[in-house]
Amino acid sequence: MKKIYIASDHAGFNLKESIKKKYSKIYKIFDLGPQSTKSVNYPDYAHKLSKKINSKENIGILVCGSGMGMAMSANKHKNIRAALCYSVKNAKLSRLHNDANVITLGERLISRNLAFKCINTFLNTKFEGGRHKKRVKKI
Repeated sequence: MKKIYIASDHAGFNLKESIKKKYSKIYKIFDLGPQSTKSVNYPDYAHKLSKKINSKENIGILVCGSGMGMAMSANKHKNIRAALCYSVKNAKLSRLHNDANVITLGERLISRNLAFKCINTFLNTKFEGGRHKKRVKKI
């Protein structure tokens, strides 16, 4: 079973909670915080989660207002390939071509339903390898 680590900031808290509720029936979810909508700094949570993604079996979900700050922060870590996803197509391509292991979402920019569709696609798409493997290694 895949381990899924999830974290947010205050702006992504409500979507994080909805994701946990939906996916905890299917996957082992590890919530790294925060536990309320009290203002926090998104890099703290992106770094905390990124340190947990240490195998092919671990996937991360980060949520903030736009998803961008979480992606920027997470991508500072070795072996993290965080993809800001705002459509099913880019969620799929982030896994197929880039072997992304963290999906970032913007609660203020996409609906809960679209976020779920992106997560479903992200979790159920495998890296294509082949010509993409050498490119991913260059990251």
